[in-house]
Amino acid sequence: MDQETREMFGKVLGVLEVIKTDVSSLKSDVSILKTDVSILKTDVSILKTDVSILKTDVSGLKTDVSGLKTDVSDLKTDVSDLRTDVGSLKTDMNVMRSRQDEMYLMLKGSEESRQRIKSLEEKSTIAAIERENLEVESAKIVGALRRSAHEVLKGLADEEVS
Repeated sequence: MDQETREMFGKVLGVLEVIKTDVSSLKSDVSILKTDVSILKTDVSILKTDVSILKTDVSGLKTDVSGLKTDVSDLKTDVSDLRTDVGSLKTDMNVMRSRQDEMYLMLKGSEESRQRIKSLEEKSTIAAIERENLEVESAKIVGALRRSAHEVLKGLADEEVS
């Protein structure tokens, strides 16, 4: 072989070494890509599971929202009924106040009548009270006179003894 052929072979061998290194590097890169693809497949599987869980959660939330809408509708009906009941109660309270005022006026008139009758009765009993007072006063006077007479008699009896 001549020199030129040897040099060519040397260059070809050098290129083949470079290609061999590149192929080895490509194999390593492909291996890394396979690992990355495997990780991506796992991540996609996890994402699919998460999406499935989220779909279930969303479905449950939709059911809950539907139930809440029904509850809100029921509460609106209850509030409307309560407003009607409160209105009726206010009307009834006004009627009761009116009747209470009427009863008060009736009782007041009745009380005034009782006071007038009592006043008339008192006027007729004033004389009786004055008689009782005179009897008490006269009883006091008679009692005082008796005590005085008794003391006078006792004093006279004491003087006779001495």
